Amino acid sequence: MSTRILLADDHKITRQGLRLLLDKQPDMEVAGEAQDGRTAVQLVEKLLPDVVIMDVSMPDLNGIEASRQITSRFPNVKIIALSMHSDTLFVAEMLRSGASGYLLKDCAFEELARAIRTVIAGKTYLSPAISGVVVDDYLHRLSKTEFSTARLLTNREREVLQLLAEGKSTKQIALKLHISPKTVETHRRQIMDKLNLHTIAELTKYAIRKGLTSLET
Repeated sequence: MSTRILLADDHKITRQGLRLLLDKQPDMEVAGEAQDGRTAVQLVEKLLPDVVIMDVSMPDLNGIEASRQITSRFPNVKIIALSMHSDTLFVAEMLRSGASGYLLKDCAFEELARAIRTVIAGKTYLSPAISGVVVDDYLHRLSKTEFSTARLLTNREREVLQLLAEGKSTKQIALKLHISPKTVETHRRQIMDKLNLHTIAELTKYAIRKGLTSLET
């Protein structure tokens, strides 16, 4: 069964070239073409392709917003960004919008074909040049946010957070830590303020994500 592909690019010559190459693949066929993001969204609804090859910079509706609309409405449709932009901003926004792959327009066609087969298999494909951008950006953000967030909490606050996440009441936490219930409440408010979280459910998710508890005990 062929993978049905929608081409979204505002340059007709690019679409025509890709169509010629893709249609030669035994397991692929081009189902349609869109010259802008808005048309791409409309054609996805009409044609239900398996993959959209999406340019990032397009008139009327850009590829980032078009990808966001498509993935929110059609989560089974895979999107591969094919762009001339290698900037962190473009890559990060496309991935946040739900794209499963990102390639640069100067890549060889064989890489695009490989990317299509990769995302159809449920994986993410990033060209080597883009992989470096993504890793660098992740490490940069990690050093600025994740590490600093962890340091926001004192040791006692981390203890209280874990116990809250594990479902312990204020009184139980007070007894376990040998502090007053009022002090526990103070810690809880400080934790919420520091992490900008507002409910016990949010605190629990945070604690699990940070490895403070697995809720298996």
